Amino acid sequence: MKNVYFDSAATTQIRPAVVDRIKKALEENFGNPSSTHSFGRSSKTLIETARKTIAKYLNASPQEIIFTSGGTEADNMVLRCSVRDLGVTTIITSPIEHHAVLHTVEQLRVESDIKVAYVKLQDCGTPDYDDLEALLKADNSKKLVSLMHVNNEIGNLLDVDRVANICKEYGALFHSDTVQSIGHFEWDLQKTPVDFLAAAAHKFHGPKGIGFAFIRKDSGLKPLIFGGSQERGFRAGTEAVHNVVGLEEAFRLAYDNLEEEKKYVEDLKKYFIDELKKVLPGVKFNGNCHETTKSTYTLVNVCLPLDQQKALMLLFHMDLKGIACSKGSACQSGSSKGSHVLRAILSDEDLEKPSLRFSFSKFNTKEEIDYVVQTLHEYANS
Repeated sequence: MKNVYFDSAATTQIRPAVVDRIKKALEENFGNPSSTHSFGRSSKTLIETARKTIAKYLNASPQEIIFTSGGTEADNMVLRCSVRDLGVTTIITSPIEHHAVLHTVEQLRVESDIKVAYVKLQDCGTPDYDDLEALLKADNSKKLVSLMHVNNEIGNLLDVDRVANICKEYGALFHSDTVQSIGHFEWDLQKTPVDFLAAAAHKFHGPKGIGFAFIRKDSGLKPLIFGGSQERGFRAGTEAVHNVVGLEEAFRLAYDNLEEEKKYVEDLKKYFIDELKKVLPGVKFNGNCHETTKSTYTLVNVCLPLDQQKALMLLFHMDLKGIACSKGSACQSGSSKGSHVLRAILSDEDLEKPSLRFSFSKFNTKEEIDYVVQTLHEYANS
């Protein structure tokens, strides 16, 4: 039995160079960054250097990068503070966003009596841009649009430039959960007028427990977490210096090697789709994940032609064979409700069949794909 990890959309394998960088910081830069002595100053320098590195690659200002514990905190920070500080009374989102957005929006509806509108979806799961424009035109309330760039389950790509410009036209704020996007796609935040982004290091071969929010300069947002004056007063709490430098290293390596690694992973995904079609003629691909220009190159979500009895045991069987993949997102683990994303876009007939998400990285090989495809083929025909 092999051990094959095809669940990089849940979390990625950390790069050895990132581990080395973290280890060095833990050993040598243990000073509190808020301390004024040399130990503290050396830690503070590392944090500010990391902030500048990230800003440079995104074509943003360093002051627009706020370190957080990850994407969920960044999403909460932006959504909650926009309602509290910026007068937002309507949030427009989609029914297939990550729960870090959906659950926060629903809680805000209860707490703040805001209006929530859900943009219609095309059959493939991509938001309907005409309906978005209609929702923005509907009234004169202060609006925030929250739509993710890469859907974490089906991989659909949002046209962020189009959405950003529509929002700008109607005076709405635009927040995008880019947790599956940062580290995998180029960004130029001087050209794309998005107001807020969220990112997490563990999605691009960095450590868990660290991410950042991009908050456009002079946004008017105030702190969500109060205490000390860390992160320019925007997020209190002693910074995890080792995680920040780990994020920086992973971020830099992701973008310095982006073209080469993107082509490699694209080839893996295409190979997987082609080989799967050969052995399972009835296989379907959910959303746009099989279309190169309309989805991320990092994942596919497949609907498998299996009867209900085999469907019930499929994920367990894959695990027994040493294959890590996902039924929906990892954040859904233990949920009996299944994937809210697939429920929103699939027919009742296809919902009866098992769907699995396979997500790839630079650490995977075609030999691993052969093993996975063979395993699925044997299981379907057993």
